[in-house]
Amino acid sequence: MTASAALRLDKWLWHARFIRRRELAEPLIAARRVRLNGQLVARSHQRVREGDVLTLLLGPRLVVVRVLALGERRGPAREARELYEEVEPEAG
Repeated sequence: MTASAALRLDKWLWHARFIRRRELAEPLIAARRVRLNGQLVARSHQRVREGDVLTLLLGPRLVVVRVLALGERRGPAREARELYEEVEPEAG
């Protein structure tokens, strides 16, 4: 994919196996549990690009990841893990 390529947030979360179904992105976003580059996400069709930083509150767990690739499909967990790298949350 090109540098300007983008993918819907709900689809990327599904590819990366953070959610089991794309439809589950909407309640996660409505509950204000997703940030993209530090900004609250307002809609599940927000575009994600390589290099973006996602902050997710998944249950009691805070997960901060940098998008490394967009992915072509929802593959096995090993393949999904190559789409992102975990980064340390900033203190603040």
